[in-house]
Amino acid sequence: MTSREMLERLIAFDTTSCYSNLELIDWVRDYLDGYGITSALIHDVTKNKANLHAVIGPAEEPGIVLSGHTDVVPVEGQEWNSDPFKLHVHDGLWYGRGTSDMKGFIAVALSLVPSFVERPLSAPIHLALSYDEELGCLGAHSLVEHVVDSAVMPKMCIVGEPTGMKPITGHKGICDYECTVHGKEMHSSLAPYAVNAVEAAAELITFVRSIARRMETEGSFNTAYDPPFTTLQTGVVKGGTAINIVPNHCNFCFEIRNIPEVNAQDVIEEIRQYAFKQIEPRMKDIDPKSGIKFEIAAEAPAFSTPDNDPVVDLVLSLTGANETSQVSFATEAGVFNRAGMPTVVCGPGHIAQAHKPDEFVAEDQIVKCEHFLTQLVDRTCRVA
Repeated sequence: MTSREMLERLIAFDTTSCYSNLELIDWVRDYLDGYGITSALIHDVTKNKANLHAVIGPAEEPGIVLSGHTDVVPVEGQEWNSDPFKLHVHDGLWYGRGTSDMKGFIAVALSLVPSFVERPLSAPIHLALSYDEELGCLGAHSLVEHVVDSAVMPKMCIVGEPTGMKPITGHKGICDYECTVHGKEMHSSLAPYAVNAVEAAAELITFVRSIARRMETEGSFNTAYDPPFTTLQTGVVKGGTAINIVPNHCNFCFEIRNIPEVNAQDVIEEIRQYAFKQIEPRMKDIDPKSGIKFEIAAEAPAFSTPDNDPVVDLVLSLTGANETSQVSFATEAGVFNRAGMPTVVCGPGHIAQAHKPDEFVAEDQIVKCEHFLTQLVDRTCRVA
């Protein structure tokens, strides 16, 4: 099956993150089974979604992970000129949801499976397909745990997100948190005897904003990123029912996008300590049942792979690139890298073509990816 035929098959599965990806995963499992390749499925708690991990070649040797996510973003509210779940080809551009982000890379890798199987590999190729990357790399964590528990730990990972087939050796991380404030409801004429959840939340939001200003003015800084510092912002606030009722509940969501030099967990802990030591005691003085609760919604760790790492040398030589870059958008690379697998992000297409109507990948990008992975197989073959 050619890359085009494979991509046409993959985008026909509507794997928007709000839906199950099992139909696609089951199809890939059956496809690999046809070549004698056993797949492990790692389901989520609902059993409606799954990661897939397959090993091609000598499993007793440290290998190379080819990683891709199977979910795509919604098409609702977007004006497409063609069916987003049918491959449309025009003037060398391949249109469809996920063509760039990132079923194009998966399609090329799967189309080359016959070559992977036939060649005398000295190191195995790991295929790692995840769910819910678009919701915050939710599936990657259990997938990486499974990969780490393989017979032999892989020596490196290539994440095929759209980079124009240029090697990316670092990106910012994302931590999304949901904060729930429980207060004490009362008639507004008796406000001093109540616990205003909205005002407590506002105080904490203001503190989050103060950290954002500090990061912007004091750093740490890394000019490889735009902006070159860690950012924080509150994106959603919900609370209150009427102007004459002191609100007993407020919920807000904030995010941290950290450069690799900043530990997001240190920032989170600073926010938590302010909440628990400065705000919450005053609330509990009025009502011991009131309080503040934090819950992590999503996490994609930052990552940075040194330019002298073997995986960087390999990807540079395979792509013919002279230098590496860093990006501000996040991928699953941080999850693999944190688990001990040096990682590079490199795949066909461009992030500017993703998530929008008439998403596309250029055919020449697919050709470059085919050349890239074919050379990768050549490098991992035993010399006769």
